[in-house]
Amino acid sequence: MHLAFVLGTRPEIIKLSSMICACLQRGIRYTLIHTNQHYTATMDRLFFEELELPLAHFNLGVGSDVAGLQVARMVMGIEPVLRAVKPDYVIVQGDTNSSLAGGLAARKADIPIAHVEAGLRSFDKSMPEETNRIQLDHMSSFWFCPSTLQVELLASEGIHGANVHVTGNTGNDATLRYAHTSRARSGILESLGVQAEGYLLLTCHRPSNTDDTSHFAKLIEAVQRLAEARNRPVIFPVHPRLGLEHWKIIDSSSHIKTTDPLGYIDMLALLQGADLLLTDSGGLQEEACVLQRRCLVLRANTERPESLDSGGARLAPVVTENSLIEAADELRHSSVTWNNPFGDGLAGQRILQILLDDFGTGRA
Repeated sequence: MHLAFVLGTRPEIIKLSSMICACLQRGIRYTLIHTNQHYTATMDRLFFEELELPLAHFNLGVGSDVAGLQVARMVMGIEPVLRAVKPDYVIVQGDTNSSLAGGLAARKADIPIAHVEAGLRSFDKSMPEETNRIQLDHMSSFWFCPSTLQVELLASEGIHGANVHVTGNTGNDATLRYAHTSRARSGILESLGVQAEGYLLLTCHRPSNTDDTSHFAKLIEAVQRLAEARNRPVIFPVHPRLGLEHWKIIDSSSHIKTTDPLGYIDMLALLQGADLLLTDSGGLQEEACVLQRRCLVLRANTERPESLDSGGARLAPVVTENSLIEAADELRHSSVTWNNPFGDGLAGQRILQILLDDFGTGRA
């Protein structure tokens, strides 16, 4: 069996790492195609090193652009590679432009598409990721769902059958593998001058929070007020998509301590030490749930409602300057039943075995 992985962002590297490592351990042939959707060479290399992965076989160097042009350039780069290497399955993860492009290229090359983290829905069509994941699910041949909820959502759209599987989430594979060692390997708390439970952790990158700088200013003001109320500094690894106007707003906040984008090990260590996570990231919602850290989701909706069910996370779209204070107080006093709805850390192994079994039937 020969697999082709298509990825383009650092979250995809994390969430496909367990499958790639398993391929190496089990001698399964694979080709890794990196679109470089979010191209930062040093950060990409750091993630591959931290997750103990060989570098990609093909780097397409697409970079950032408007969505249509970016996806078009990706497809133009991916399809010739697929036709040349002739994999038996193309594996894509999640809902990025790289995932969509990988699916489109595989469809054109008549290669079965295996969608890892299939079936997620926010029901918010204003999110580019929602459009990507819906389109990808409707062109795939295999659907690997984190939980039974996604199986139900796919069935409601007419997608069902023997190739829909509940596997757990591969992102959880990495979280469980590296959570303990990250605290020993990382010196990020010391370098930032903070102690465990003594800071808030913020990430913010979605267009809904950042495209309108007036809304972003309101969000940062709400974060500042929460930090003052909690008497905690806020650690904010700033996403590369934020520009000069965003930095001016951030710099006006006395309680926010910014950092450059961080590697996976440092982020895991920071998350485990945070008094509270504030994020619009889907992956961090999952990690916070698995690591039993309370989380305010800076959105009006989420495609990961499982993270809310334990009571340890709460939707908190910023409406007023005191929105986050009110939401954090409610979260602090809520009853939490911690559980891990995202799997046992073996999702990647399950997915590989399913594909191996299918390949053995000669249906690929």
